Amino acid sequence: QEQLIESGGGSVQAGGSLRLSCEVSGFPYNNFCLGWFRQAPGKYREGVAAIETDGTTTYADSVKGRFTISQGNTKSTLYLQLNSLEPEDTAKYYCAAEQYDCYQGSWLRRRPFRATYWGQGTQVTVSS
Repeated sequence: QEQLIESGGGSVQAGGSLRLSCEVSGFPYNNFCLGWFRQAPGKYREGVAAIETDGTTTYADSVKGRFTISQGNTKSTLYLQLNSLEPEDTAKYYCAAEQYDCYQGSWLRRRPFRATYWGQGTQVTVSS
Protein backbone atom coordinates (compact mmCIF):
# COMPACT_ATOMS: atom_id res chain seq x y z
CA GLN A 1 0.00 0.00 0.00
CA GLU A 2 1.34 3.39 -0.99
CA GLN A 3 2.08 5.73 1.90
CA LEU A 4 3.55 9.19 2.24
CA ILE A 5 3.94 10.52 5.79
CA GLU A 6 5.28 14.03 6.32
CA SER A 7 6.91 15.54 9.39
CA GLY A 8 9.07 18.50 10.37
CA GLY A 9 6.79 21.48 9.94
CA GLY A 10 6.59 24.27 12.48
CA SER A 11 6.66 28.00 13.12
CA VAL A 12 9.73 30.11 12.42
CA GLN A 13 10.61 33.74 11.92
CA ALA A 14 11.45 35.15 8.52
CA GLY A 15 14.96 34.18 7.52
CA GLY A 16 14.81 30.93 9.45
CA SER A 17 15.07 27.34 8.26
CA LEU A 18 13.13 24.11 8.52
CA ARG A 19 13.65 20.59 7.24
CA LEU A 20 10.67 18.58 6.16
CA SER A 21 10.78 14.79 5.93
CA CYS A 22 8.55 12.32 4.19
CA GLU A 23 8.56 8.58 4.79
CA VAL A 24 7.85 6.90 1.45
CA SER A 25 6.64 3.32 1.20
CA GLY A 26 4.79 1.12 -1.23
CA PHE A 27 6.12 2.81 -4.38
CA PRO A 28 8.44 1.23 -6.93
CA TYR A 29 11.08 3.95 -6.79
CA ASN A 30 12.23 3.56 -10.38
CA ASN A 31 8.75 4.33 -11.68
CA PHE A 32 7.71 7.35 -9.64
CA CYS A 33 8.81 10.94 -9.38
CA LEU A 34 8.62 12.34 -5.86
CA GLY A 35 8.07 15.92 -4.83
CA TRP A 36 6.55 18.54 -2.60
CA PHE A 37 3.70 20.91 -3.15
CA ARG A 38 2.10 23.49 -0.88
CA GLN A 39 -1.25 25.08 -0.44
CA ALA A 40 -2.10 28.21 1.51
CA PRO A 41 -5.67 29.09 2.52
CA GLY A 42 -7.59 30.51 -0.43
CA LYS A 43 -4.79 29.74 -2.89
CA TYR A 44 -4.18 27.08 -5.51
CA ARG A 45 -1.78 24.23 -4.96
CA GLU A 46 1.75 25.13 -5.99
CA GLY A 47 4.32 22.54 -6.96
CA VAL A 48 7.49 23.43 -5.05
CA ALA A 49 10.18 20.86 -5.84
CA ALA A 50 10.47 17.49 -7.52
CA ILE A 51 13.03 14.76 -7.97
CA GLU A 52 12.86 12.48 -10.96
CA THR A 53 13.77 8.79 -11.07
CA ASP A 54 17.30 9.56 -12.29
CA GLY A 55 17.85 12.09 -9.49
CA THR A 56 17.21 15.21 -11.56
CA THR A 57 15.74 17.96 -9.39
CA THR A 58 13.48 20.83 -10.39
CA TYR A 59 12.13 23.79 -8.43
CA ALA A 60 9.47 26.43 -8.66
CA ASP A 61 10.93 29.85 -9.41
CA SER A 62 9.53 31.13 -6.10
CA VAL A 63 11.78 28.81 -4.07
CA LYS A 64 14.79 28.33 -6.33
CA GLY A 65 18.01 28.94 -4.43
CA ARG A 66 16.27 28.68 -1.04
CA PHE A 67 14.78 25.18 -0.95
CA THR A 68 16.55 21.89 -1.61
CA ILE A 69 14.92 18.52 -2.28
CA SER A 70 16.84 15.32 -1.58
CA GLN A 71 16.43 11.63 -0.83
CA GLY A 72 17.96 9.42 1.78
CA ASN A 73 20.35 6.67 0.72
CA THR A 74 17.61 4.06 0.51
CA LYS A 75 15.15 6.46 -1.22
CA SER A 76 12.60 5.64 1.48
CA THR A 77 12.83 9.16 2.88
CA LEU A 78 12.30 12.39 0.96
CA TYR A 79 13.51 15.69 2.37
CA LEU A 80 12.86 19.33 1.72
CA GLN A 81 15.30 21.80 3.25
CA LEU A 82 13.72 25.23 3.55
CA ASN A 83 16.14 28.14 4.03
CA SER A 84 15.68 31.91 4.05
CA LEU A 85 12.00 31.45 4.75
CA GLU A 86 9.61 34.28 3.97
CA PRO A 87 6.07 34.91 5.25
CA GLU A 88 4.86 34.07 1.72
CA ASP A 89 6.11 30.52 2.27
CA THR A 90 3.44 29.95 4.91
CA ALA A 91 1.34 27.00 3.76
CA LYS A 92 0.63 23.36 4.34
CA TYR A 93 3.32 21.31 2.63
CA TYR A 94 2.56 17.93 1.11
CA CYS A 95 4.80 15.13 -0.05
CA ALA A 96 3.61 13.70 -3.37
CA ALA A 97 4.28 10.95 -5.89
CA GLU A 98 3.52 10.86 -9.60
CA GLN A 99 4.12 8.17 -12.19
CA TYR A 100 3.26 9.89 -15.46
CA ASP A 101 4.34 13.06 -17.20
CA CYS A 102 6.63 14.09 -14.37
CA TYR A 103 9.90 14.57 -16.22
CA GLN A 104 11.84 17.60 -17.43
CA GLY A 105 10.03 19.85 -15.01
CA SER A 106 6.60 19.13 -16.49
CA TRP A 107 5.10 18.04 -13.17
CA LEU A 108 5.76 21.36 -11.43
CA ARG A 109 4.41 23.29 -14.42
CA ARG A 110 0.96 21.74 -14.16
CA ARG A 111 -1.75 24.35 -13.64
CA PRO A 112 -3.41 23.58 -11.38
CA PHE A 113 -0.79 21.39 -9.77
CA ARG A 114 -1.97 17.82 -9.21
CA ALA A 115 -0.52 14.51 -8.12
CA THR A 116 -1.70 10.92 -8.00
CA TYR A 117 -0.61 10.33 -4.41
CA TRP A 118 0.03 12.67 -1.51
CA GLY A 119 0.33 12.62 2.26
CA GLN A 120 -1.60 14.35 5.01
CA GLY A 121 0.61 17.44 4.96
CA THR A 122 2.63 19.39 7.50
CA GLN A 123 2.11 23.05 8.35
CA VAL A 124 4.83 25.65 7.89
CA THR A 125 4.20 29.09 9.35
CA VAL A 126 6.65 31.96 8.84
CA SER A 127 6.22 35.16 10.81
CA SER A 128 7.67 38.53 9.86
